[in-house]
Amino acid sequence: MKSLLEIAKIVTKKRVNKIEIFDEQTLKRKKSKFNEFYEALQSGKFTTDQGAAAFLYDSTPTDDRYRQLKSRFRKRLLATLFFLDVNRPSASSYDKAYFTCNKDWTLVKILLANNAKETAVSLAKRILNLALNYKFADVVVNCARILRKYAAEVGDEKDFELYDQYGKQFQDVLSAEIRSEELLQRVSMHWAAPYTRVKSLEEHISTYCDALDSLAEMYDSSVLTYNRFLVWIYRYHMLRDFDKVVEFTDQVLHYMAEHPNYQQAEVLETVVIKRLSAYLHLLDFESARSFVERYGKRIGVGSDAWFEMMEYYFLISTHTDNINQALAIYQQAVGHKAFKKLDVKIKYVWQLFELYLHYAYYINHNEASKFLKSTKGTKFRLRKFLNEPVLFPLRHRIFAIHNIIFQVLFLIEKRKFDEATDRIDQLRSFANRLNGNDYFRVINFIRLLQQLPKSGFNVKKLTLSEKYYQRLLEHPFYYRGTPRELEIIPWEKMWNQIVARL
Repeated sequence: MKSLLEIAKIVTKKRVNKIEIFDEQTLKRKKSKFNEFYEALQSGKFTTDQGAAAFLYDSTPTDDRYRQLKSRFRKRLLATLFFLDVNRPSASSYDKAYFTCNKDWTLVKILLANNAKETAVSLAKRILNLALNYKFADVVVNCARILRKYAAEVGDEKDFELYDQYGKQFQDVLSAEIRSEELLQRVSMHWAAPYTRVKSLEEHISTYCDALDSLAEMYDSSVLTYNRFLVWIYRYHMLRDFDKVVEFTDQVLHYMAEHPNYQQAEVLETVVIKRLSAYLHLLDFESARSFVERYGKRIGVGSDAWFEMMEYYFLISTHTDNINQALAIYQQAVGHKAFKKLDVKIKYVWQLFELYLHYAYYINHNEASKFLKSTKGTKFRLRKFLNEPVLFPLRHRIFAIHNIIFQVLFLIEKRKFDEATDRIDQLRSFANRLNGNDYFRVINFIRLLQQLPKSGFNVKKLTLSEKYYQRLLEHPFYYRGTPRELEIIPWEKMWNQIVARL
């Protein structure tokens, strides 16, 4: 009762008139600028202040109405974070417990700031017990400090020594975890670096791996174990040793199976994606399929990670000529209700997948393409696709390049070589403005396409094609999830297909 009196006293003095959050009931009230803002933001109708102000008030971002709405909207979003539902089926017990500890820790600080020590200490003890169960080093250290201080104030020497021991024990673990995070970040920072840069960093990364091995042996910490495994996985992926990537992802999954309480959703998602990436480069469709069947359901269906997993699964299918499987994956992903709320860049990727499926079925005279569920919810019309200009924002020009390449492919099939030449000229203009290191493979594929008009689309008269084709072979396909590296099938394979069709 004393605790309730302490809390009630604080609430009575400092309560707010109304808590403004985005809950289910609030979002059902459609005639509200807040809801209009929220729904439009979720569906990707704008990504800038200019777009939001124009959408909501047909004004500029300096409009007082927009500025006031944005400020209040932000406060409401932040307030909603305290009421997130962490009890979703896809959330691990580890993640739920960590969220609960940190949310309750905020309450401890609020209680202490308002001199409600008895309640704060009682709550801190409950947090500490939960944190010890999951070995949350940072939470244990925070709670131990508060409880040790209180023990000193009330003269409880036994409790003081107990909390002092916890603090010192987990302070060492926390320091090791922070060091492991630093090493992981040093490696992941260079994740998208060119292969030559990775080779120059190989010695440093090897040192990081050794350091993490030592830390993981010294302290019993799931955080250290995961960071150790992840650095090894990143290392071998960056060195393109994909068999080793499979080996180390196996070790992580084995650890998770043996320690289910320590399973972290984010780590599992990373491991699944890296494993599928390895299968993509190994062209191992059967292993990928069995892996997705086993672990795919452990990724929250409809989450960003799930769509990323499906993207890799789709690419594995197309790279191994499993087109019917690719169609099934596409339909499952695009048909999910969460697809509409994805970032526009992810939608662009799936629109390219749709184009490829149409092309693949078109060249095989297969009617299955008629049953494709379009990413735009409309029926694909080839004539419209070929006649409409390809328009994308400059930051997404790689998607424009892919779309124009598909126009070229369809036009070649229809033997409309003059129009295909016009599109190839567009691609040449793009290639001339691209960074040669970042877009090496797509540039050389475009150079290959440029040889077609020069030869009158007669493959027997191709002259310089071998030069650019050899460059593609010398710099093999390597995909890390960035649009500039996306190849629905490897460019050299696409070129061979074009030559065969001609």
